[in-house]
Amino acid sequence: MASAKDIAQRPGNATAHSLSVSPSTTFHSPPVSRSFLAGGVVPGRTPKQLKPFNTGDIKILLLENVNKSGRDILEAQGYQVEFLKTSLPEDQLIEKIRDVHVIGIRSKTKLTEKVLREAKHLLVIGCFCIGTNQVDLEYAAKNGIAVFNSPFANSRSVAELVIAEIITLARQLGDRSLEMHRGTWNKVSAKCWEIRGKTLGIVGYGHIGSQLSVLAEAMGMSVIYYDILTLMAIGTARQVPTLEDLLREADFVTLHVPETPETKNMISAPQLAAMKTGSYLINASRGTVIDIPSLIHAMRTGKIAGAALDVYPNEPGANGDYFNASLNQWAEDLRGLPNIILTPHIGGSTEEAQRAIGVEVSEALVRYINQGITLGSVNLPEVTMRSLTLDEPDHARVIYIHRNVPGVLRKVNEILGNHNVDKQISDSKGDIAYLMADVSDVKVDDIKDISEGLEALSSRILTRVLY
Repeated sequence: MASAKDIAQRPGNATAHSLSVSPSTTFHSPPVSRSFLAGGVVPGRTPKQLKPFNTGDIKILLLENVNKSGRDILEAQGYQVEFLKTSLPEDQLIEKIRDVHVIGIRSKTKLTEKVLREAKHLLVIGCFCIGTNQVDLEYAAKNGIAVFNSPFANSRSVAELVIAEIITLARQLGDRSLEMHRGTWNKVSAKCWEIRGKTLGIVGYGHIGSQLSVLAEAMGMSVIYYDILTLMAIGTARQVPTLEDLLREADFVTLHVPETPETKNMISAPQLAAMKTGSYLINASRGTVIDIPSLIHAMRTGKIAGAALDVYPNEPGANGDYFNASLNQWAEDLRGLPNIILTPHIGGSTEEAQRAIGVEVSEALVRYINQGITLGSVNLPEVTMRSLTLDEPDHARVIYIHRNVPGVLRKVNEILGNHNVDKQISDSKGDIAYLMADVSDVKVDDIKDISEGLEALSSRILTRVLY
C-alpha cells in the first residue's frame, strides 16, 4: 500500500484571496466560513488533518487556463497539479485522464461517457464556469464521480456585458468604429436610439437575468421577463405569461437560459417573425438557443435591426483563426452583417469573475477530497458533517456512495457494528445515495477491514475512507 500523503486543509487557513476591482485597486474577499462550507468545528478545537486510506498522492489536471486563484488553493494542499492553458483533443484527454483523481475544466472540454470510462481513478470534476452540460452528469453520478461548478460568480460580468451590448446596438457603435478604423467619417443619427424608455425583454430570470433587470431599470428601461417558473419581480419588472408575449412587446430581447432539449432553437424563424420590426436580439447563454441561419435572414430583411452573439453552436477549443465556415457553415454570412456584435464567449471573462470562480470551485474540490463534503455538487446528494478534530485521534470518516436500493444501511451498519459510530448521515438523489459516517476507536487494520467489507457489497459504487 502506498503511503498516504497528508492532503488536509491546514488548520486556521483562512487566507483571503485578492479580487481586483480596477487596474489600480484591490479588495480582499471575506474569509470563507468553515462552519458552513466545511462542516465546521467546535470553537477552540483544531480540525484533524484527514488523509485517504489506500490512495497515493492526489493528482489534479487543470485545463483551459483555470485562474491562478484556484490553482494556488489546490497547490497549497500539496496535491500534484498539472496545468494546461487549452483544452485537449479527445484522444489526448483520454490518455491524460486515466491517472488523475481530479480534473478541472471550463466550457470547451467535453467529458463524455467515452472519456469518463477511461478515468479509473477519478473522484471529482470541477467545472470552473456556470454550465455543466459539457459533462455527462448521469454517467459521473453512477460511477461515484462528484461534479461541482460555480453557478453565480460571473453573473455580474455577464449582466454588464449585456448592458454594454444594448447601448452599442442602439447607437450602432460597432459599425461607426469599424468605419473610423478604415478612415471613413460617417456621422449619422438615423436609427440610433437612447435606451431610456425602451422595453427590455429578459428570457430566463435567474441570477443573471435578475441582475440585468436592476441595471436596465436604473438606466430608464422598462423590463419584462419570461421564465418557465413564476418568479418574484425585482423593482418594477413584470413577468409575462408566454415567450410570444415577450417577443411582441420588447424592443431588446436577451436570452439567459440553460442548454436543454427544450431550449434548442427556441428562437427560430417563427419567434423572429413575432418580434417587433427593428428590434434587437442578444444571446449570452448557450449557442444552440438561436437558429443562426434564421437570424441571418431576419437581419438581411430588416426585421431585426441588430444582434449580439457571445456563444455559438460550435466553438473552437483554443484561440486562433478558427471562427470560419469549417466550424460553422454560416460563419461568413454572419460576419458580413451590419450592426452585429460577435464576441468569443467572453460573458464571464473578467478578472473578478474568473478569480471568484477559481476560489469557489477549488474550495469545493478541497472540501470533497479532504472531508467528503458534497455541498454544491450538481449530481450527488448534498451531504455535510462537522470536521473531526485533534481531540478525536482514532477516528475515521467512512464515505459510501451506493445504489439507492433497500437494505443498504442495515448491511453498512453491520460492517461498522464493531465500532462506535459517533455520527452518520445519508441522503439520496434519484438512483444514487451518499452515506457518511465518523467511526471512533479504529486502527489501521480496522480501517482495512471496513474498507474491504464495504467494497464487497453489491450496492457499492465507490468507497472512501479518510483517517
